[in-house]
Amino acid sequence: MLLYEAGYPVEHLDGDVVREHLSKGLGFSREDRDTNIRRIGYVANLLAKHGVLVLVSAISPYRSTREAVLAEAPRKLEVYVDAPLEVLIQRDVKGLYARALRGEIAHFTGISDPYEPPLNPDLHLRTDQMSLQECLDRLLAALAPLGVREVGRR
Repeated sequence: MLLYEAGYPVEHLDGDVVREHLSKGLGFSREDRDTNIRRIGYVANLLAKHGVLVLVSAISPYRSTREAVLAEAPRKLEVYVDAPLEVLIQRDVKGLYARALRGEIAHFTGISDPYEPPLNPDLHLRTDQMSLQECLDRLLAALAPLGVREVGRR
């Protein structure tokens, strides 16, 4: 929101929303997850080629797929938003982790399906160790080399 208010053309691609509109019918097999991430990457790259700052928040559990999608991006910043499993379970307002731990949800990333963390993300935000403001400050600093200047100044 801060970037938008500062005058940047911004679009947020949320993994769940994109899955509902562009990937409806896909399941959670590796092939379906990879297809979903490739679709998100395609849309993000189209927007970026037209000057839009695209923020993608999607669970992309497989490193090779993430790397392939990122390789196609005209400009990119890979941000690894991270917290230990115990913290994710505590924060889970939808109760999905509890259901997955009871075996009610199959192919749940981090529980019954793998998550392969990035090896060298441009930015690693440990949300269990950093405040929201600190995460935001680090993100804005990391965006500066891509031409996104301090919020409020362009």
